[in-house]
Amino acid sequence: MRHRTCDNRVAKSSPESPVATRPSALVPDASGSSDAPEPMLDKNETVDEDEAVEPMTLQATPGAASEPEQTPGRMDIVNLICSKRDGHQLKDSEIDWIIDAYVHGAVADEQVAALLMAIFWRGLSVEELSRWTAAIIASGETMDLSGLSRPTVDKHSTGGVGDKVSLILVPLVAACGAAVPQLSGRGLGHTGGTLDKLDAIPGWRSELSNGEILDQLEKIGCVICAAGAGLAPADRKLYALRDVTGTVESIPLIAGSIMSKKIAEGTQSLVLDVKVGSGAFMTERDRASELARTMVRLGRDHGLKVTAVLSVMDVPLGWAVGNALEVAESVEVLSGSQDSPELVELTLALAREMLTLAGINADPAAALRDGTALARYREMVLAQGGDPDAPLPRAPHIDVVSAERAGVLERLDARAVGAAAWRLGAGRARKEDPVSAVAGVVCRVRPGEEVAKGQPLLELHAEEPERFSWARGALEGAVTVGDNRPKPVPVVLEVIK
Repeated sequence: MRHRTCDNRVAKSSPESPVATRPSALVPDASGSSDAPEPMLDKNETVDEDEAVEPMTLQATPGAASEPEQTPGRMDIVNLICSKRDGHQLKDSEIDWIIDAYVHGAVADEQVAALLMAIFWRGLSVEELSRWTAAIIASGETMDLSGLSRPTVDKHSTGGVGDKVSLILVPLVAACGAAVPQLSGRGLGHTGGTLDKLDAIPGWRSELSNGEILDQLEKIGCVICAAGAGLAPADRKLYALRDVTGTVESIPLIAGSIMSKKIAEGTQSLVLDVKVGSGAFMTERDRASELARTMVRLGRDHGLKVTAVLSVMDVPLGWAVGNALEVAESVEVLSGSQDSPELVELTLALAREMLTLAGINADPAAALRDGTALARYREMVLAQGGDPDAPLPRAPHIDVVSAERAGVLERLDARAVGAAAWRLGAGRARKEDPVSAVAGVVCRVRPGEEVAKGQPLLELHAEEPERFSWARGALEGAVTVGDNRPKPVPVVLEVIK
């Protein structure tokens, strides 16, 4: 029997190739427990769990040549894996075939998993990533928004703790004259999903047809809903595989996943909110900047106007972390509340970038002050079956975390607060897990503020009181009260165009 061999030549990676570095292990929960770790995933990448596939043994046919001849419409996936493993660049036709064959079940999960790991270590060149993204887009349908009377612009966030910006930003930018087609996702791990938050509104629905989306964009100028199953279906399969094979953290694969869905959505322009810090998917600024630049370039390659904003995520954004709690805070901001200055600052910064890309000369701060944005939010909720006047659900049980000494709140770790909210029931570990509308954390004090001994710092909200001790475990070491006032950090770190 002649066994299959691979070309063992090793080529140097292209200097433009964003080669991923080895990821750090997932951060265990703050209590040190390893029996139920919080998955730290990107909320904006959709996860579908595939059925398990029986392991496949690769074996050559007796008497066959070690390298079978390529036939039209069929390629040798093992040779392609080896080629990328050894640092060579994949051809456009090879990338097209890989994506199409995987979507149609012609290539096994374990083979694509091997290819993804090769990409994880070797990266993708600019040309490869552009074609990889195009192939994912071509795997499904694309939306046509060209018939709308308004310029279209969207926003994407890489996810953070207490990130309810979309609930305010989408109607705000629509109130200034743009059409905002926000096709959102659900949360995983310590980051909350926009759809999970809006689900707390009685009657609101996230599933809309393409016709309903277009009609709402034309009449109201904004929609927040789930992406249809026909949009970039290859990405769902690929991310499900990345999720279970340790290849989530690859910058080119993240960029291709995010941008394929946004390009397929049909918007003319896009602002990316790439978060960096302890509560973000990207904890290091240089990697967050690399991801942002990769996505901006990728969008440009596909005719999309893109700006990326790097924003800090070391402290929860605003005072609420949890679904109904974040809706309540968003409505307060839309109603003119000044209790969430960092949230307002970031929202206005993103709104200005979106309006600039859309070619609209308007002041989003004025639309926030005069109630125009609030009115547009109410219209959007009503159009999707929700009742903006209905009371939001409240948690039947509340536990209070108080200051053990007087001083200044020096530190409030975003990731730990997000993990606590997850343990209280506000998030999910798997896509099919239910979430609690009422669970979450309320931050009563912000870093830099003085506190008295015994003063409430955090409120824990849950449906079951049994969850409180588990959530408190996640907060161990996350809150520091001392004598030093922390140095203020700007909300926006960098704008990349």
